Amino acid sequence: MANFFQILETVLKKDTRFFSKDTNALLRNKVYESAVNMDAALIKLLLSNEETKKRFFTDVDGILIFDKVAFGWAVNNYQFLPDSYTRFKNRIGLADSNGDLISASNDVVLSFPYKDCVLEGGQTKEDQKRDEVFYNAVLAPDEVDRLLYPKVLVNAKRYTQKGAEEGITFKDDDNLIIKGNNLLAISSLLKRFEGKIKCIYIDPPYNTGGDSFGYNDRFNHSSWLTFMKNRLEISKKMLSSEGGIFVHIDYHELGYLLPLMDEIFGKENCIQIITVKTSSPAGFKTVNPGPIEVTEYVLFYTRQKDKFNFKKIFVPTEYDGNYDLYIENIEDNPQNWRLEKLYNVIYKLNDIKIGTTWQQSAKNAKEKWGNYWKVIRDQQIAEFALKNADKIVSVRDPQDPSTGLKALLEQSKTERDQIFVYSSTDRTEDGYVLNGGALSFYSSKVKTIDGVLTSTELLTDLWTDISWDGIAKEGGVTLKKGKKPEKLIRRIIEITTDNNRDIFLDFFSGSGTTCAVAHKMRMRYIGIEQLNYLNNDSIVRLSNVINGDNSGISKNINWQGGGSFVYCELAKCNQHFVDKALAVKNDKEAASLLEDVLKTGFISHKIFLKDISEAADDFAELALEDKKRFILELLDKNMLYVNLCDMNDNDFLINEADKKFTKSFYNTEDK
Repeated sequence: MANFFQILETVLKKDTRFFSKDTNALLRNKVYESAVNMDAALIKLLLSNEETKKRFFTDVDGILIFDKVAFGWAVNNYQFLPDSYTRFKNRIGLADSNGDLISASNDVVLSFPYKDCVLEGGQTKEDQKRDEVFYNAVLAPDEVDRLLYPKVLVNAKRYTQKGAEEGITFKDDDNLIIKGNNLLAISSLLKRFEGKIKCIYIDPPYNTGGDSFGYNDRFNHSSWLTFMKNRLEISKKMLSSEGGIFVHIDYHELGYLLPLMDEIFGKENCIQIITVKTSSPAGFKTVNPGPIEVTEYVLFYTRQKDKFNFKKIFVPTEYDGNYDLYIENIEDNPQNWRLEKLYNVIYKLNDIKIGTTWQQSAKNAKEKWGNYWKVIRDQQIAEFALKNADKIVSVRDPQDPSTGLKALLEQSKTERDQIFVYSSTDRTEDGYVLNGGALSFYSSKVKTIDGVLTSTELLTDLWTDISWDGIAKEGGVTLKKGKKPEKLIRRIIEITTDNNRDIFLDFFSGSGTTCAVAHKMRMRYIGIEQLNYLNNDSIVRLSNVINGDNSGISKNINWQGGGSFVYCELAKCNQHFVDKALAVKNDKEAASLLEDVLKTGFISHKIFLKDISEAADDFAELALEDKKRFILELLDKNMLYVNLCDMNDNDFLINEADKKFTKSFYNTEDK
C-alpha cells in the first residue's frame, strides 16, 4: 500500500494545480474537490497510469467508471503524505477506526461533506475586516451526545436607564441578549420560544476569505453549508407559522445558500431574493476588473407562505414625470375639466409667456432662468405636483380592463379630448377615460413617510433607496465595514411584524444593529453573539438606545429613549479551555494548558490518558499551532457549556443567583 501511495503522489505531481508553488505541498482539498466535480484533467491523469487506473476505475461493459469514494479514501488516508500532526493524532486515537480523516468517513456525502454532522463554532460578519479568532469542530452524528441540550445561563443583568440590576429573574416581556456560541444558544431558546418568533434576520459570515471564516478542514463551501444548515434547521423550529426569515449574503455563497434554504424551508416558501444596493462605484472599487460590485442579497423565506400576512410597503421615490397634466377646474363636472400641461402651469406661475409651441415656451423660460432653466423648472414641477397631487394626472393604459371599459377606451380614441366617466363594482369611486387611456391621479402615489409628504412607489425586490454612507458610528459604536443601516432593519421588521407583541431574533447580532432597531420600534427581541466587541458591542449600543440615542432611525420615529433588556451568558465549561488554547503564546503555556485539561476529565471518549502520557515526547515536538489544535480536538465538544441538567452538580460551581435566573428562564421548579 505504501508503494501505491508513492505512485499516486507521483501521478498527481504531473498536474501543477494540485501542489503549492511555495512549499510544493499537495493541496488535498484541491485534489478531492476536483474528484467530486469529475474534473476531466484529473480523470485523464489517473487513467494514464496502470496502477491508479486499476485502483480507481471499474470496467462495466467496456465503460470505465470512476470510483470517487475509493479515490477520496486514498487521498485522505493518514498514510498518504502524513505530517507529524497526523501521525501524532492517529497514535493517540483521534483518527477513526480505519485511521482515516473525517472527510473519508461513511457519514460524508460527496456532494455535501458533513451534511449530517454538526459544526460547532461561531463567527460574526458585522465587520469583515476584523481579525477575529475562529474556532470550530465538525462532529459526526454519533458524537453528538448532549451538545444541543439547553444550557445554564449566568451573569444575568437587567439594563434600564437607572443602570444594571443584578439578582434578577426572567420575565415574559423581557428583551434578551445572550453571549455565547449561537448554535448552542438558539438550541437553548427552543425550550421557551419554539414556534414563537415572528421575524428572524441574520447576517452570517460570507465565507469570502476576508472575514476570517477560517475553517481548519479541507472543505470550504461544504463546511460553511454545514455551519449554516445546523443553525437554519433550528431557526425554522423557532419561527411561528406566520413568521419570516431574512438571510443577508453576498454573491460568494448565494448559489450554495439558495438550495439549502429551499431544502430547509421549502421552495414554495421562498418569497423573494431581494437585491440591496450597498455602495456606489467610486474610489478603489473602480479599479477592479469587470462590473463593479455594489450589491448584496437578502433571501426572504416564510415558515408557511399561506399564513404570512403580506403588507403593502411604500418607499420614497422621485417625482414621476408621467404625471404631467393639471386639472384647472377640478370642482366642475368631470366632462368639463380643463387639462393643462404641468410645465405650462409652472411657466404661468413664474410670469413666463406661453408660446404657440413648447419650443417657444422653453426659449422664454431660458431667457428668464438662464442655462439651468430645466433644472429650475423640473424642481418646481415636482414641488407643485406634491402639493397639488389630487389635481395632477397621467393618461395610462389600465391593467386588465373590463369589457365595458374596453369599449369606452375605444370610443375615447375617436372622440378626442373628451373625458368619460366610468364605474365598476370593484371601485369605490368613479374612474375617468381620456384619449384611449385611463386617468391616474398622482395622489395615489403621494404619502406621508416619517412625517414628510413624499412621492412613493410600492416596495420591490430592488432596494436602492437606503443609504449606507455615514453609518459607521450609528448607535454610538464604531465599526467601519460590514455594518448594516438601521433603516434596512426597520424595513425588514415592518414587512414582517404587526405589533410589539411579536418577537424578533438575530443570532449573529454583532454590535447590535438589529436589536437597537427592534428596541426603538418597541419590538420584543433576542440577540445572540459570541465575540467580544468591547466598547462596540451590543451592550454599549443598547444602553445608548435606552438613554435616547438619536442616530439611525431615531429622528424618523421620534425615539426618546426608555425600555430595558436582559443580558446573560451561557455558562462555560470546556469553552474556558477553548478560549485559553486560542490565546496560548508559547510551548510552556501549551504544556501547562494540556495538563489542566487532562485534570478535568472532560475529554473525548476516544482518548485514553495513558496514550497521551506515552506520547508526551511526540507532543513536545509538535509545532505550537499543532499543540493548540490537539488540545482543541482533545476536548469533549458536548461539554463546551454547562447543560441545564447538570446545573446542580457541584463540579460546575453554579451560584444560587445564576440558578435562580436559569430556572426562571426555563420555567422549571426546584428539584
